[in-house]
Amino acid sequence: MDVLIHVFVALHIIGIGALLGGFLTQMKAMGAGTARFTPAMLHGALTMLVTGIALVGIHQAEGHTVDHVKIGVKLAILVVILGLVYVKRDEEKVDKALFGAVGGLTMANIFIATLWV
Repeated sequence: MDVLIHVFVALHIIGIGALLGGFLTQMKAMGAGTARFTPAMLHGALTMLVTGIALVGIHQAEGHTVDHVKIGVKLAILVVILGLVYVKRDEEKVDKALFGAVGGLTMANIFIATLWV
């Protein structure tokens, strides 16, 4: 079961990398007002959702305690990110504030995952 957990953690990290990487590559375009949500951002967020749910399920199945408040906060943030990226995915350019919000929420999710113990 440990191998499965490590695979899902690796995929979860790949998902956050795709989401954050998509945001960071659009920073210059955001300054010019032409930033857009890339398919990598949507796929990264979906990967995070699926692997995160799998990780929580595996941990609970093994009898480990899960911090439901932390997971709920992370899930709520991810649902907002997914909603914004999914709805605006086909637009040629996205408002700077909206694009910045997705980047900020992504970084908030990273800090919650790493600093909330």
